[in-house]
Amino acid sequence: MILALESSCDETAVALFAPERGLAGEWVHSQIALHGRHGGVVPDLATREHLRNFPRLLEEARRTVGFDSVTEVAVTHGPGLAACLAIGVASAQALALALQVPVRGVNHLRGHVWSPFLPLHAEDPAGFARRCEGLLPHLGLIVSGGNTLLFRLDERRRVEVLASTRDDAAGEALDKGAKLLGLDYPGGPVVERLAREGRANAFDFPRSLGRRGELDFSFSGLKTSLRYLIEKMPAETVVARRADLCASYQQAVIDALAGKTRAALQQGSGTYRSLGLSGGVANNRNLRAALEAEARRERIPFLAAEARHTGDNAGMIAFAAWADPEAGGPATGGRLRIEPGAPLA
Repeated sequence: MILALESSCDETAVALFAPERGLAGEWVHSQIALHGRHGGVVPDLATREHLRNFPRLLEEARRTVGFDSVTEVAVTHGPGLAACLAIGVASAQALALALQVPVRGVNHLRGHVWSPFLPLHAEDPAGFARRCEGLLPHLGLIVSGGNTLLFRLDERRRVEVLASTRDDAAGEALDKGAKLLGLDYPGGPVVERLAREGRANAFDFPRSLGRRGELDFSFSGLKTSLRYLIEKMPAETVVARRADLCASYQQAVIDALAGKTRAALQQGSGTYRSLGLSGGVANNRNLRAALEAEARRERIPFLAAEARHTGDNAGMIAFAAWADPEAGGPATGGRLRIEPGAPLA
């Protein structure tokens, strides 16, 4: 059984995963309410909360499932906030020493790569390898507050990054747009909620699709366009038309994400056997519908991470440690190093 820890940002998470039967348990402490009062994540506060909550969550895991069958400890060692990663890595190393098992560092983004595959393993642990083989090569889109990436997962489970963002990530663009509109943090879910009451074609925002064949994303121009528009509008008009602004702004983000995904599928010339969506923004209903439509157009399965595995969670870290030969590596000389800026591949 793999005991996994996650503390890359503002979620303290623990999970236990048994390859022969799946996730045995997951425990998460969210800091959203705390950081919401400050309008964004405060690293010092996040670190303090990890220190406070890891002992409690680990005790719950030990009491509920037990650590007797643990054969390995996996922990997120990057990318993420340095101090937060350090708390998780130090805790994992102490646990591994106490349990006398190896410790492995796992790339947080690799967790997102594999999170859409978790439901398939849950359905049939024994047949997962065969089912997975039938879904590769796989095109995946990771969309979160800090990352927007298109990647290819090949038949040997190797990852190749096809595109990233040149500036803001999609989730960051949604959060910044929400802040410009005077909405609460985290802004993405608030924008989505208000967008349901508005018209997506009320305002014409740029899509930043770039030249034909280019797959990289760019959202800074979209954010700037919203700021200029708001500056020209009376404050009362901004409030009155907030739903339309949210719907149009959100649609521009979704169109850019779906458009680049479609271009990547076309460049693959029919070689992809599945399409995946993961990351915190993957919870957006309209984005899921748009990506599912792209998969349907290509006549391939659409794999989306479950809501509990879209954000920062230890379940996907444990699963990646088992499923991905390149997810990370064992500690060297008994110690792990944090990698705050670690790339996906």
